[in-house]
Amino acid sequence: MITYLQVESLGKSFGERELFRDISFSVAENQRVGLIARNGTGKSTLMEIIAGRQRSDEGEVVFRRDLKVGYLEQNPTFRPGQTVLEACFREENETVRAIARYERALAGDDPGAMQEAISDMDRLKAWDYEQRCKQILSRLRIENFSQPVESLSGGQIKRVALAGVLIGEPDLLLLDEPTNHLDLEMTGWLEEYLSRSKTSLLMVTHDRYFLDRVCSDIVEIDGGKVYTYKGNYSYYLEKRQERIDAAASQLDKDRNIYRRELEWMRRQPQARAGKAQYRIDAFHDLKERVQGGRNEGNVRIEVKSSYIGKKIFEIKDLCKSFGEVRILDRFSYAFARYEKLGIIGENGTGKSTFIKMLMGLVEPDSGTIDIGQTVRFGYYSQEGLEFDDSMKVIDVVTRIADEITLSGGRRLSASQFLQHFLFPPEVQYNYVAKLSGGERRRLYLCTVLIGNPNFLILDEPTNDLDIMTLNILEEYLQGFDGCVMVVSHDRYFMDKVADHLLVFRGGGQIKDFPGNYSRYLEWKTAREAEEKALQTERHTADRQEQPSRHTTAPSPGRRRMTFKEKREFEALGEEIPRLEAEKATLEERISSGTLGIEELNADSTRIGELIGLIDEKSMRWLELSEIEG
Repeated sequence: MITYLQVESLGKSFGERELFRDISFSVAENQRVGLIARNGTGKSTLMEIIAGRQRSDEGEVVFRRDLKVGYLEQNPTFRPGQTVLEACFREENETVRAIARYERALAGDDPGAMQEAISDMDRLKAWDYEQRCKQILSRLRIENFSQPVESLSGGQIKRVALAGVLIGEPDLLLLDEPTNHLDLEMTGWLEEYLSRSKTSLLMVTHDRYFLDRVCSDIVEIDGGKVYTYKGNYSYYLEKRQERIDAAASQLDKDRNIYRRELEWMRRQPQARAGKAQYRIDAFHDLKERVQGGRNEGNVRIEVKSSYIGKKIFEIKDLCKSFGEVRILDRFSYAFARYEKLGIIGENGTGKSTFIKMLMGLVEPDSGTIDIGQTVRFGYYSQEGLEFDDSMKVIDVVTRIADEITLSGGRRLSASQFLQHFLFPPEVQYNYVAKLSGGERRRLYLCTVLIGNPNFLILDEPTNDLDIMTLNILEEYLQGFDGCVMVVSHDRYFMDKVADHLLVFRGGGQIKDFPGNYSRYLEWKTAREAEEKALQTERHTADRQEQPSRHTTAPSPGRRRMTFKEKREFEALGEEIPRLEAEKATLEERISSGTLGIEELNADSTRIGELIGLIDEKSMRWLELSEIEG
């Protein structure tokens, strides 16, 4: 197996804070590796080091020679003034550089440079690059190619960056949270694309279904050590638990031995020299292992929820539009006590707007929202809380409450409560500016729960949270003694939390579905298959020719070519080889080195036209060939 990427003994610190040390792993040809670690352990920093965007303090990153590498950063940025199409033409892309060299050669008067540029265009298959750009952008629902990038939403910017990476067809993809800001349909498309692609992959993601269906290997960084699992996410969960159980069992044995050895050490002060020295050394090694024994360090969510009455809220004839874009059209809904409601739909269908109307942040055009008197909202917004970077972590919490009540009536100080959310005392007195994106999200979740809400509204809570925290949050929400409304593109999270869905379809259409996301997807897939079969049947019936009295009726489900289609099919069979022969002749002329610059330009232009014609006519020939002759 050919190694594409070798990471050797990497280490990185920021001041006194050590992110990681002595990290080593590799990615081989056809491997799809998912990287898993807790928030704050430097996953994004590690990806930036591998991509060459940052320097490590120690160690090295080695790529196979001439390897094409594509990198999707977590929060991509583009130069102001760039259009969508220009943003896809990234300078670090080899194909883009070849196109730039070709365009410079066209503008110049150097046959040698032109010959080299054409050779590179052929090698990289760059002639139809722009068309591929437009196809992938359209598939990602970016239709206005001349639109300035700065006018796009965060989700659209992520999709443009993703398109720019995929178009380059790299040998190795580095993806940092590729599904963030992608709706469920787009996530499914990317999942299928990567599964079919032969591209090797190293990615960081919290999307567990995505990990399960795309990855062949999992690399976990835990406690400063690297663990590799040869399998997908489900396999990783199984083997990780086995590792943890084995480590816990060994720790129990070590503790029992430690107690015996500690008694021996205390009883025999005279034996601390001479022949028992080996035993003393072994004792100190054992002590170090026991004291450094495994602590899972999981987030603990034990916040008490306030009493909630029978009346939650009732919506009647709610309407909302932005210009010609209709979000809600006379929508009515009565929320039940202890309901766990999921809201799904494509980006731009109004999910976040609907939540903001419930919270009183956006006014409806008409209709009423009647909220019960006992309802106490806890709102986790997609935008997140704007922290003051000059504040210390502990001050963020104490500004809201000095004490927090847990389930069971137990009370904790702000400092103790923060430790439940994996903020040890030394981190509590750090400035917010030093927190990672995931740590900021965890702190935000902490501030939402402090007020003991009985109705949690969570708008994209899974973005930037690590998998370990998500697992704990899911368990908490499943047992939450109140109501939950969640908007999320995380399919695994929705399956775990929501037992009832509102599906926003756009144009004010909202479907009420009684089930989780997986059941909805099954229903939707079956429904689409039925509709497609019905459309095919109607289309076939509409185009079916009436058999003449001199011919035999065609077999059901198939039709025969018309006379016109037969003539077209025969003509294409002659025309395509002729076009291919012309293309081959032109390529030979260009390669001869005897043409002047004007002839080279003309032949190159014609080759581009021929490629388009051959593709178009070949597709038509395939369509006709599928019809029974």
